[in-house]
Amino acid sequence: MPEITPLASILRPQSLSEYFGQSHLVGEGMPLRLAIEQKKVFSMIFWGPPGVGKTTLARIYANALGADFVEVSAVSTGKADIKKVVQSSEKTQKTTVLFLDEIHRFNKAQQDYLLPFVESGVLTLIGATTENPSFSVISPLLSRCRVFVLKELEPADMNAIIDRVLAVIPAKAGIHVDTRDWLIAVSNGDARQVINLLENCFNLYHQITLDDLKNTLQSKFLRFDKQGEEHYNLISALIKSMRASNPDAALYYLARLVESGEDPLFIARRLVIFSSEDIGLAQPTALVVANAVFQSCQQIGYPECAINLSHGVLYLSNAAKDRSVYDGLKAAQADVQTTGNLPIPMNLRNAPTKLMKNLGYSKGYEMYTSKDLLPDQLKGKKYVNEKK
Repeated sequence: MPEITPLASILRPQSLSEYFGQSHLVGEGMPLRLAIEQKKVFSMIFWGPPGVGKTTLARIYANALGADFVEVSAVSTGKADIKKVVQSSEKTQKTTVLFLDEIHRFNKAQQDYLLPFVESGVLTLIGATTENPSFSVISPLLSRCRVFVLKELEPADMNAIIDRVLAVIPAKAGIHVDTRDWLIAVSNGDARQVINLLENCFNLYHQITLDDLKNTLQSKFLRFDKQGEEHYNLISALIKSMRASNPDAALYYLARLVESGEDPLFIARRLVIFSSEDIGLAQPTALVVANAVFQSCQQIGYPECAINLSHGVLYLSNAAKDRSVYDGLKAAQADVQTTGNLPIPMNLRNAPTKLMKNLGYSKGYEMYTSKDLLPDQLKGKKYVNEKK
């Protein structure tokens, strides 16, 4: 049975004139355009979400250099595969661009193996990743590459891509503006996703309507990786929205986390931490509510515990804020780290034996006192603001 080439491959741009998006990199006078036009050879990392043109840019760059282009995925590639590419490059003495997709999935030893070949120029590496290379690419390799950040495609770019697809589908398949808007929203700036969705829809229904597209998709895809940066971006957005007492934003980011399948206990733990760190003494019941939400998530689970999480998020967002508990603890810890084990004042020491009493342990202890009880070196130190 003959292999059918996906439409996304057929429509892949062959030059910058056909390329959509990333104007901050490939617009007139921008760094990647200059590198391509001037045939500058250097290794680089493309960091950005799926379907925004990382592979296409790598191909365009390699074509401009007249280089051999080797495309591999870190998921299915090992040291032996890289060795073969190196041997071929050394044999031909020709510039070889190694495009390593999902470079973040290469472990440290595999990345270390690449280093000498990148440094010597045997390989010109283009690594593609959806994760922050600061955390997923080893420092020596990262220092030998230029990092280019690719962004989600803009609606205008997505519209242009939709037009390209409709131009090659063998039927009159014009679509309504509302359908375009839905396509752009559901694709999350991912060109590959919108092309595949249009192609699959037409193959199934021989037409393209909003209902047909929804049936083709079945369920909206939300980009989320529990070990990736988006995971931390979302929880950060939730915390910062609650800290700013913005319940609408907080509820939105909670919904993103819930719809993406985040562990409810992970969210609930952050609420418990937030209740003491950002609210603390201003509204002590916040800790009680946050713990109740955590227990509810343990006992109930999804989908219903999303309501408990919403209850907690809105309560904490609207609560008065006071960071004196957190700030005071950090200041005290800083002094402990700086001054070490300072002697405990004698009046605060326990005296369970006669000898200890004779040595002055517990002497002068007062149950209720306004005297300074800190070690001598820290007398007068204030970690918590006085109550007004």
